Amino acid sequence: MLGYTMMPGKGDTNLLLASFAERVQHSGRSVCGCVQPTNINPTAKNAGGMIIRTLPAGDDILISQHLGPGSGGCRLDQGALEQAVASVERAYSAKCDLLLINKFGKHEAQGRGFRDLIGRAVHDRVPVLVGLNALNERAFFDFADGLQERVQPDLDALLRWFDQTVELSIA
Repeated sequence: MLGYTMMPGKGDTNLLLASFAERVQHSGRSVCGCVQPTNINPTAKNAGGMIIRTLPAGDDILISQHLGPGSGGCRLDQGALEQAVASVERAYSAKCDLLLINKFGKHEAQGRGFRDLIGRAVHDRVPVLVGLNALNERAFFDFADGLQERVQPDLDALLRWFDQTVELSIA
């Protein structure tokens, strides 16, 4: 019940997962987690702001910091990310139908971010779906320890996966 999906285009997985979350919520199921439906000025080099939306609350949190022109460092605002994690943890319950995390990223690969909550949801038999990129694939596979299932990156495949995993979690 630990699914992941990947798309090659920058931001494509984010948009797909945001659409997926919306569809699941409209079906009456509860979704906890976060999506990244948009960025502020995503085409400007080192100027685009990363915003994640916490679920189910729908609060938008800016998780990046502007480092200035010519900077090459990580733009992630660790404090803002931890604020988002805390918000999702407060909303999470074993009755949540799905934990959706837009990205198993560098922080999760290093044992921080949403990693503990992902583990807790798997333990609670709550379906988990994460977005993944090639950079953190090995760390995710190590973390998942064989429990991961690749889900094709299209909305219909994600919805079928969710319907099947909900049936399995109830059994």
